[in-house]
Amino acid sequence: MESYEVVIVGGGAAGLSAGLVLARARRTVAVIDGGQPRNGPAARMQGFLSRDGLPPGELLELGWREVSGYGGDRIDGVVTSVRATGTAGFGVELDGRVVNARRVLLTTGLRDALPDIPGVADRWGRDVLHCPYCHGYEVRDQRLAVLGGTPDAVDHAQLVRQWSADVVYFPHTDTLTADQREQLVARAIGVVDGDVARLLVDGDRLQAVELVDGRTVARDAVFVRPLLVPNHQLLVGLGCAVSDSGWVTSDSTGRTTVPGVWVAGNAGDPRAQVITAAGQGSAAAIAINADLVEEDVRIAVRSFRLGLPA
Repeated sequence: MESYEVVIVGGGAAGLSAGLVLARARRTVAVIDGGQPRNGPAARMQGFLSRDGLPPGELLELGWREVSGYGGDRIDGVVTSVRATGTAGFGVELDGRVVNARRVLLTTGLRDALPDIPGVADRWGRDVLHCPYCHGYEVRDQRLAVLGGTPDAVDHAQLVRQWSADVVYFPHTDTLTADQREQLVARAIGVVDGDVARLLVDGDRLQAVELVDGRTVARDAVFVRPLLVPNHQLLVGLGCAVSDSGWVTSDSTGRTTVPGVWVAGNAGDPRAQVITAAGQGSAAAIAINADLVEEDVRIAVRSFRLGLPA
């Protein structure tokens, strides 16, 4: 049976960053990944210092190379369960095999629950976008739309306005308050009422937003604030506490309420960008190593008192 000091579930920026730190700390570490990164549809990754504009897949390949270069193991597969095994730590199950670990770090991310509007999912990460800090500069000064119907969509429109003077807000299924409408108009954000029927695409480019009454509004890109759903089933299954907002509770290093279990990246922080997730992975790895050192000391003292070899 395979055994490691640390098993990391999730091979994105957070998981690979943690794997790199732990492998350099000379811990035996495995990173398990199912091969479905959240930012996979995006052509470029923006805002990552020294890697701005790099395709997301290239960053991951560079990360895998660095982790394996220090002796970290890569395991491809989908983890189906993680369970505590008493003093032995944890058993991580995937594809009919079990990998044992003294500590586990879950970096399983989140999924974007998109509005059920034809064209949104197909264009996701291309000209249907979520994060203006990630993609706003690339569509600056273009004809932009912000789609309502999800929480904080009006605030999203006010944020997107920073990148273009031509922004139209579609309340869709929402009803604007008088204050919201005034705030939008005050910043020259157009408001087009009515339910959105679909996005019109031609020549592999977004052309317009079509409403159910047949009206069309020409747009070059659409911003959507989707519902963010954490992929924290494994953490919940381990008994980790969840906050009222639905996210796993953890401290500043990602330590959860279950001893030996950490979380990093979007699985615990919906606002974490790629560079933020990488930093969280590093912080979690340092905390995990410190926790292991404390346990190593306890084991060594116990052996010393019993006269056992070190």
